[in-house]
Amino acid sequence: MPHRYFTTEVSNGTAILRGKDAHHLSRVMRAKLGETVILCDGKAVEYTAVITGFGEDTVEFSIEEGYPSMAEPDIDVTLYAGYPKQDKLEDIIRHGVELGCTTFVPFFSRYCVAAPKKEEQKNARYNKIAVEAAKQCGRGILPTVQLPRKHFKAVCSEFDQYDLVLFFYECGGESLRSLLAQAQAVLPADHPERLKLAVITGSEGGFAPEEAEAAAQAGAKTVGLGPRILRCETAPLAVLAAVMTLTGNLE
Repeated sequence: MPHRYFTTEVSNGTAILRGKDAHHLSRVMRAKLGETVILCDGKAVEYTAVITGFGEDTVEFSIEEGYPSMAEPDIDVTLYAGYPKQDKLEDIIRHGVELGCTTFVPFFSRYCVAAPKKEEQKNARYNKIAVEAAKQCGRGILPTVQLPRKHFKAVCSEFDQYDLVLFFYECGGESLRSLLAQAQAVLPADHPERLKLAVITGSEGGFAPEEAEAAAQAGAKTVGLGPRILRCETAPLAVLAAVMTLTGNLE
């Protein structure tokens, strides 16, 4: 299978790869002229590319006409995850990318055990983890990790950006299957973008009752995840897997 790399420098039948990826391809993989790789433009378009030259820190290609990435789901999912302690967020990001999540937004809430600390520094690492996971699992875009929201009120203020917001609550709620089916059914045929979905899961301490009420008042649909209590690092992945399955994106 050809190696995959991301680059935005694609135009008029040519492309350029720079930096660490160029070094990896030319020096580590010892690629040669005429070899073929797959290039992704980060917008779910892929290209079959033939190496035509090497520079000091670049690799040049001739490319065929682009084609849609088959790895991208037909829904756009943003995961709002209650900030967990230790390194659990890294695993959530890594496996969430594999499951098709587009954007990750950590947040602090009333019952969070973790506290804000060096968030900009950690965010750079989180985005690096997301990029590496995207490359390894064959994504057609580069998912992003945003800086954490400082409180749950900030999360609720962003709900109007989405076609459907799902608030996963340990006290139960509506049927996930029904909510997704309804959202897909009412989406106009000429809708310019994929269904934009936000899913919200809590930290180790879960959600305070007033946070659940605030989410509902802001337009979120409250959903349960069955009779068992899932750990904060398990719930996001269970949610993503369920959403992708019920929308046909794991077939």
